[in-house]
Amino acid sequence: MQKNIHKIDWDRIDMLINLALDEDLQDIGDTTSLSVINDDCTAKAILKCKEDCVCAGLDVAKLVFSKIDKKIKFKKVKKDGDFCKKGDILAEMEGNSQALLTGERTALNFIQRLCGIATCAKYYSDAIVEGSKTVVLDTRKTTPGWRNIEKYAVSIGGATNHRIGLYDRIMIKDNHRELAGLEGEGGIARSVERAKKKYPQLEVEVEADTLQEVQEALDAKAEYILLDNMTNEQMSEAVNLSSGYSSKLEASGGITLDRITSISKIGVDFISVGALTHSVKAIDISMAMQF
Repeated sequence: MQKNIHKIDWDRIDMLINLALDEDLQDIGDTTSLSVINDDCTAKAILKCKEDCVCAGLDVAKLVFSKIDKKIKFKKVKKDGDFCKKGDILAEMEGNSQALLTGERTALNFIQRLCGIATCAKYYSDAIVEGSKTVVLDTRKTTPGWRNIEKYAVSIGGATNHRIGLYDRIMIKDNHRELAGLEGEGGIARSVERAKKKYPQLEVEVEADTLQEVQEALDAKAEYILLDNMTNEQMSEAVNLSSGYSSKLEASGGITLDRITSISKIGVDFISVGALTHSVKAIDISMAMQF
């Protein structure tokens, strides 16, 4: 698992910002600002929280405005990872008025979602009982094209990144075993054996729906076992079964904020939470002009 802050891939972010600006501007531009505001008009503006949040994505917002007008001054008042209260100012800007308004929505679309993810990650991570070894993970349930930046926001909020894609870990699920004709007794062991032979450099995770499958995955020496949609009682038994084995246990499926604390008391190593990215609420942030 990746413990450090997930690094932003700026080449990918550059492409995302270009696509977002193209959606708004095409080859014409911000027709409202261009027609109503004088070309030489300048202004100051602030990015302001309208609710409590963890700050994330300020450098992305800065790049949005820079792409529109490199002369815009962007001063960060907060930094990514700061917990901000309602009313706090995240950044101050100064420059051409047309450019500031042109970049407003695109910059806010990025930063509002990233702050939302970071804030959600903080709340889930904070719900882990004190002294527990359990770590909150994200998933691949990310916005297409946004995975890098969304996983960055997860790590900024205090949770940990799971695998980045299909390429960096073997994850054997029911569908894989069924399509390979490896369902039934011994199927998990044969699946793990095949995976390790094909990609010996990669760790293997096995999805287990039952305690019997947990035992099979333990015996197959899978590095990770995903406890899929199990009750707390089933997960407790899985922890007991894993005693003496090297496999790590990951709780997954039906994970809500209300369940995090109780699951973290059981002794699983990880809890993966799709909600960190797939249905997160954007934080309300505004760009206010300073007259």
